[in-house]
Amino acid sequence: MIGDMDRYLLGEGNHTHLYDYLGSHHRTIDGVDGVTFAVWAPNASKVSVVGDFNRWDGNQHQMQRLPSGGLWQVFIPGLPEGTLYKFELHSEQGHLLPLKHDPYASYFEQPPGNASITFESKFIWSDQLHMESLSKTDPLTTPISMYEVHPLSWRRRGNSEPLPYRELADQLVPYVLELGFTHVELMPITEYPFTGSWGYQPIGLFAPTSKLGSPDDFRYLVNKCHENGIGVVIDWVPAHFPTDEHGLGLFDGTHLYEHADPRQGFHKDWNTLIFNYGRAEVFNYLLSNALYWVREFHIDGLRVDAVASMLYLDYSREAGEWIPNEHGGNENLDAIRFLRKLNELIHAEGAMTFAEESTSFPGVSRPTYDSGLGFTFKWNMGWMHDTLEYMSRDAIHRKFHQNDLTFGLLYAFSENFQLPISHDEVVYGKGSMLEKMAGDDWQKFANLRALYAYMYAYPGKKLLFMGSEFAQRAEWNHDASLDWHLLEQPNHLGIQRLLTDLNKLYRNSAPLYATDCSAAGFEWIDCEDADHSVLSFYRYTKDHAQELAVVCNFTPTPHH
Repeated sequence: MIGDMDRYLLGEGNHTHLYDYLGSHHRTIDGVDGVTFAVWAPNASKVSVVGDFNRWDGNQHQMQRLPSGGLWQVFIPGLPEGTLYKFELHSEQGHLLPLKHDPYASYFEQPPGNASITFESKFIWSDQLHMESLSKTDPLTTPISMYEVHPLSWRRRGNSEPLPYRELADQLVPYVLELGFTHVELMPITEYPFTGSWGYQPIGLFAPTSKLGSPDDFRYLVNKCHENGIGVVIDWVPAHFPTDEHGLGLFDGTHLYEHADPRQGFHKDWNTLIFNYGRAEVFNYLLSNALYWVREFHIDGLRVDAVASMLYLDYSREAGEWIPNEHGGNENLDAIRFLRKLNELIHAEGAMTFAEESTSFPGVSRPTYDSGLGFTFKWNMGWMHDTLEYMSRDAIHRKFHQNDLTFGLLYAFSENFQLPISHDEVVYGKGSMLEKMAGDDWQKFANLRALYAYMYAYPGKKLLFMGSEFAQRAEWNHDASLDWHLLEQPNHLGIQRLLTDLNKLYRNSAPLYATDCSAAGFEWIDCEDADHSVLSFYRYTKDHAQELAVVCNFTPTPHH
């Protein structure tokens, strides 16, 4: 049950195990088995737990308001695991509010239902060796080659249903092992109501989506990856949340988790609500959630989505549509404080953080003690944009655009970068990776091979979206499986074999990863042969103990 110290730490924003106290938990109290329920709703006048067990009658199991902290709790004897429930709240004025899900629920009813479900994990982990290795590994100097996966569409059953977590694990892990990737990055698996959001509008931050199984089924997926030496990174979305009436918005009749002023609390681009990072309890909710995934699910790292939208108060807003900070600037000081604290806590657990940040905000991957945000890595969006633009040009015109490839080295070591070829590049009319390439079909395949080889030779950790490893022809469709039949064709199979060889070369060649984040590990041989569209450079290990020469020819004409 919730004690005085828990309430104090919550109010201070320093409770890092909130998930152990809030939400629903099966407990035995005075010899009686049952479930404790606890929720933060400081402005509610009445809160009840409702479900099938009491015919959804809010008068049956009313919660007790605790003396401080805005918390409510109740113990209900005899409830079995798997009980569906929601919270019934009355506003400060006594008005009945829409039924709300549990913000700390670890399991949800499958759509179209949206009730929370009581659940206690019984999973037994067997990944101790992997977990022990994390504290001994410096991610900056080790190979990181990620395979980005949308779990609902990577591969499907014959009836077009997504693979459940356990089937996904049994098929995905051998595939990733065969291709040689070091990690999988899973697009958001936190519970979300709208499939078309791909998970980027989450409503249940503490629950792996029930669309693919139970929380323990998801643990099975992570554990199987770890048993085979594959790290697991998840996309995590603390930037915003959807407006569904059963969610966090107006939770107790007031703007509890979000800002009241839409100039601070509403994303007009996504029609979503923005977390109020300046409120201690919200700050604490998000920090506890990040730690929950690392501690309870053994996640190796978090890729934080839409960081730019968090950092800037005027993000995607016109004059008059935003409120300056206390210094008159456009930086979101509360979000910056949150991100710094997040990174400190996650790194203390031995996990990594990755920032999807598309601006020139300084020090994204600089340590917090040096005034940075503290991320382990930042996505190199500039490299991705310039390189794909270059590869889309006909070879005869590339000599006029050599700068697209060389400019990135001016800032390649200003952050700890990851090179992302992500899902964002193969949707909304942008074309698949193959279709982006210039030329006829033969040239497209040749250009794609050149691009991937260049990517693996270039400074920065690697990320490649599923399907790109065998040159999927169509754009990604989140409602359908990848086109696995393409592997029956030699050109597509050849791309897959190339990626396998590149991963092997990368993991076995220290110059290609050991100094990714240091200018001392890179030296041009010749960056000025624009007439032939040729680039050449050295990659070194620390102190030049090992070296590797890289020569890239971006035309179909041989040069000697």
